[in-house]
Amino acid sequence: MRRRLMRILAGTSRGVFKLDEQDASRVLEGGRIIELATIGERVFAGTGDGLHVSDDRGNTWSFAGLGGREVWQVRGASDGTLYAGTAPSGLYKSTDNGDSWVEVTTLGALARDGGWGIPLEPPIPGRARALVVDSRNPVHLWVGVEVGGIAETRDGGESWEVGLPGGNPDLHMMFAHPEQPDVLYASTGYGRLDGVAEMVEPNAGVFRSDNGGRDWTYAWRGITPRYSRPMCVDPRVPFGLTVASAPTAFSSYRDGTGAGAMLFRSTDGGESWRSLCDQDHSPSRANFHGLAVDPENRGGVLVGTDTGELWRVSDDAQWQPRASGLPAVLAITTA
Repeated sequence: MRRRLMRILAGTSRGVFKLDEQDASRVLEGGRIIELATIGERVFAGTGDGLHVSDDRGNTWSFAGLGGREVWQVRGASDGTLYAGTAPSGLYKSTDNGDSWVEVTTLGALARDGGWGIPLEPPIPGRARALVVDSRNPVHLWVGVEVGGIAETRDGGESWEVGLPGGNPDLHMMFAHPEQPDVLYASTGYGRLDGVAEMVEPNAGVFRSDNGGRDWTYAWRGITPRYSRPMCVDPRVPFGLTVASAPTAFSSYRDGTGAGAMLFRSTDGGESWRSLCDQDHSPSRANFHGLAVDPENRGGVLVGTDTGELWRVSDDAQWQPRASGLPAVLAITTA
C-alpha cells in the first residue's frame, strides 16, 4: 500500500494554508487562526469567531459553531468527547464529534468570580487556551487560563479546583506526558491577577508537576528569555518537549533588534535544556508562534514565525525552510 504523504496545515493571521510538496495554497479564507488540531480524521480550526472543521485533510471546511467566541484549543477524550477552550474564559463539550457544542457553564462562572483577565488597557477577558484531558478518565480535565491559573475538574465540570504553578496565573500551553498522565508541563508568561498591567518576570517559564498538578516545580531556571508560549511534546522521545520563548508577549521581528525569540528542547522532562537556535540555521529576527511535532522526524518540530515562514527543525538543530511568504504563522498541524 502506498504511504500517504504528510500534509502540513498552517493557521495564519489570514486563514489556513495547506502545504503539499513545495506549494502553499489558502484553503480557508478569513482572519486569525488561533488553533489547528487534528483529532481522528477531522481537522479543527479555531478562529476569533468560532470553529471550523474539515473532513478531507484541510481541502474544504465548514462552520462548526461557537460563533462569537475565540476558540483557543480543541482536545479529545478517550470516550470520544471533544472539549474546546474559548475566550472569554469558557469550556464547551461535544459528544457528536464536533457537530454541536454545549457550554460547561461552571468554568465561565468561576472566571467571573475570580476576575480572570489580561491586565491591559482596556482589559482583555481571560482565555481558556490550554486543555489537558486525562487519558484514563474522560471527565478529568485541566484548563489553563490566561490570566487565571489552572482549573481542574474530576467530574466533567461539576466542581473545580484552581491552582497557580509557582504562583503564576498566566497559562499559555499545557501537556501531559504521553505515558505518565500525572506528569504535566505548563508554559507561562508575565500576567497578574491584581489588575496591574506591569508584568512580573521572575517566575515565568516552564513548570512541571509529577502529581497531576498538586505541586509544581520550576523547570526554567537559568533560561532566558522567560516568556514561554508555544510548546509541544513528542511521544516518540521519552520526556521530550520543545518550547519557544521570547522577551515579552509583544516581541516581534519589527523590533529594532528583532524579536529575540529562542527555541529550546529537553529530553529529560525539563531537567536540562539546549537551544535549537543559532545565527546560521534559524530566523534570528522572527518570533515563533506556531509549533508542532514533526511526524516524519523523530525529535523534530515544525515551527511557524511572525515573518510568514514555516521551518522543519531537526533534533540536532538543523533548520530546513518549508514555506515562506505566508501571513504570520500562528498554528500548525499535520493531516
